[in-house]
Formats: sequence, structure tokens, C-alpha cells
Amino acid sequence: MRHSLMRLTLRQLRIFNEVCDLRSFSRAAEEMALTQPAVSLQIRQLEEVVGQPLFEYVGKKLYLTEAAEALQAASRDIFGRLDNFDMQLSHLQGSLQGQLKLAVETSATYFVPHLFAAFKRKHREVSLTLSVVNRAQALRRLVDNRDDLLIMSLVPQGMDLEFLPFLTNDIIAIAAPDHPLCDVHELSLSALEPWPLLVRETGSGTRMACEAFLKEKRVHFKQTLEMGSAEAQREAVMAGLGLALLSRHAVVGELRAGLLRELPVAELPLRRSWCLVQAKARRPSPVAAAFLAFIREDRAQLNSVVERFAACP
Repeated sequence: MRHSLMRLTLRQLRIFNEVCDLRSFSRAAEEMALTQPAVSLQIRQLEEVVGQPLFEYVGKKLYLTEAAEALQAASRDIFGRLDNFDMQLSHLQGSLQGQLKLAVETSATYFVPHLFAAFKRKHREVSLTLSVVNRAQALRRLVDNRDDLLIMSLVPQGMDLEFLPFLTNDIIAIAAPDHPLCDVHELSLSALEPWPLLVRETGSGTRMACEAFLKEKRVHFKQTLEMGSAEAQREAVMAGLGLALLSRHAVVGELRAGLLRELPVAELPLRRSWCLVQAKARRPSPVAAAFLAFIREDRAQLNSVVERFAACP
């Protein structure tokens, strides 16, 4: 190893990671309660140690150099190992402490906090960092090794992953309560075609599953409106802009309150499973391992969470 690299400090790496994540010196300074000159000085000193530039501007945008991308991967590994070491020390002292870094697809955000709350009742010293992402972002985070675990529905093929299915994910058709289709007692999927369909953005796992399903059933919607989130889809349906195919977990509250109605479509629900996913090469931290064990073994707690999202009028 180069002798100069021994001069690297954890503080420099933390500042460097903030600049990488935010792509801005000024925003990184604000986030870390520093001045922008202080951030710039730390990055200059880091570049002197590395011996190469780490950032470059193209127009007004900040980009990482190849050296910066390599350093970012190394620094994440360093901080990940330190986090694991801290958790192991806590485990040796007889308690589980540390942080669970969890990324979840958008539709899972409605039950994951309840799931983590049940876990935290057993391990009170554990904290959570929750990142809400779509499928495309989730795959990038897997490649970058940024999270302990990922909750997603469509597990990608061709990647070296381990996954644990733990909860049914039903995708249903929903409409506003005053929609004409709500007066029909039984519908075919093709009966929805004349109405506008509200869809998620490109990269959404729910959208990918629905598009493949509609293609298989040879159902084509002439008009679609793209929404950037499940929340926008729900609101647009309630406003009467069209129909949507959504995870039941994402609309259970609105269904119970009567703000939305589930349409009785014969071919639905489209049934998938929520899965806990991790890279095979990543050794789970003590907290991640405990969370995996909780999902595998504590069925009573898991079932109590599921019941909150299962029955709808």
C-alpha cells in the first residue's frame, strides 16, 4: 500500500462521501455544518494524498473521476466494517446495538415501519436508516453495496443474490367510490380498457409487473397517465382521473376509509411476494442477521403486522 494513503483520515472520507452523494460542495458543507472553504480544503488535501483529482465540473455539474469512484467504494467498505465492528462489540457486551440500513420499494413503505417497530420491541438499541427507492434505484444500490438489506417484489435474475420471500404482495385494481365500474359485481380485466390507467414512472417494479401481466392477458389501455409515486397515483384515482393497479398494501387505509374501492376483477389480484434481498458476497452485520432471523422465525409478530394490511371491506 502507498505510504501516502496512511495519511487519510475518517473525517476526510466522511466529507468526501457527502460531496459524492450530494454532488455539491456547498450542500455537503450545509449538511455537515461546515463552511464551503473548509470542505474544499479537506477535498484538496485528500486529492494530494490520493495523487489524482477526485471531482471535475462539466458545465455547472459536478462529476466523480474514476479515482473518486474507486475511493467511494473503498470508503463505504471501511465505514461498513467499522459499523459491523461496533455492532460486534455491543453483541459481546450482551446487547444488540447498531443501525439497520434498509432500502425498500415504494409500495412496501406502508408496512415496513410496522415491521421494524415489532423488531425494535425486541432490540431497543437498534436504529433504522430507511431509503425509499423504485426498482431501478434498488438495483443500483445493490451493485454499490449501499444497504444491509433490500425489500423488493421482483427479484432480478442474473445477479448473485440471496432472497427470502416473507409476505404476499397482491396487486389490485382500484377506482374512486363514485366510478361507474364500482356498480358492477363482476368484471373482466378487458372491461377496464376504455378507462384511463394511471401508471408509475419507468423503473417501478409494480409497473414492470403490471405491464408484463397486461401483455400476457392481451389487454391494452388506450390512455395512460404517468405518475411519479404511489401517493400521486392514489390521489389521482380519488380525483377521478382514472383507474390504477396498485399493491393492496399501498391503499389499505383508503380502502378501509371508503376513499377508494377495489374493483372485482376476475383475473386479479396479481399475486407476488415481498422478499428480503442481499448480495451473497455481503456478510450481514449482527443487526441485519438479527432482522433476518426475526423475519424467518418470529411468525407471530410477523402475522400481527400482516393482519393490519390484510382485511379490507
